[in-house]
Amino acid sequence: MRSGSRSPLNDAALAVSGLNHAWGGKPALRDVSFTLAPGRFCALLGPNGAGKSTLMAVLTGLIRPAPGVVLVAGQDMGCAPRRALAGMGVVFQQPTYDLDRSVAANLHYFAALQGLTRAEADRRIAEALARLGMAERAGEKVGALNGGHRRRMEIARALLHRPRLLLLDEPTVGLDAPARAAITAHVHDLTAEGIAVLWATHLVDELRDSDDLVLLHRGQVAAAGQVGAVRGAQPLQDWFLAQTGAAA
Repeated sequence: MRSGSRSPLNDAALAVSGLNHAWGGKPALRDVSFTLAPGRFCALLGPNGAGKSTLMAVLTGLIRPAPGVVLVAGQDMGCAPRRALAGMGVVFQQPTYDLDRSVAANLHYFAALQGLTRAEADRRIAEALARLGMAERAGEKVGALNGGHRRRMEIARALLHRPRLLLLDEPTVGLDAPARAAITAHVHDLTAEGIAVLWATHLVDELRDSDDLVLLHRGQVAAAGQVGAVRGAQPLQDWFLAQTGAAA
């Protein structure tokens, strides 16, 4: 299937079909398929080594699957990677910012890469920082911020070009419990604006029963659906452990 044909997959914020990838002959992804609707928070849940980072690398165009199809708002990553990536904001697990420059300077640099004018960048930066509760931090050097505020800045940066899809790869790693809760709540709130979120994590306490869930285990989709329906009467942590045999 390609993006020129009309299909329900074209209306999804993200549609993944038949993804496979191997590292040195060892399968990392095996026939991974799922869809994410606009305005939904979807947790890509799996233990360490499940293939989450490999999948994120495929979704962000860093590696090419063989075979497999990735559509971002109907744009085929294989045929039109620039158009697909233009509809996507990404927060990688490893931080990417200049510690010696201010929050605003870091964001202006990214805005320039996106081709925004100075006036438009000023407006969008103010909006993004306000949305993440960071407006008063704009002039502070990133190096002076705590881990939670640095992550908020990265999320604000990922929203500057107004993507329809936001990907976050283990975004709360290394943060304390209050910072983790705040970041999780902020990103959930973004879905009310129509942004679809794919949140990769191995931490079950970051999920809500109303969230969508894709459970990745040993490179395969082991379960998918709404969290509350998938876990049934079990606590999510118990369900996760039963499905994967991994420590939650």
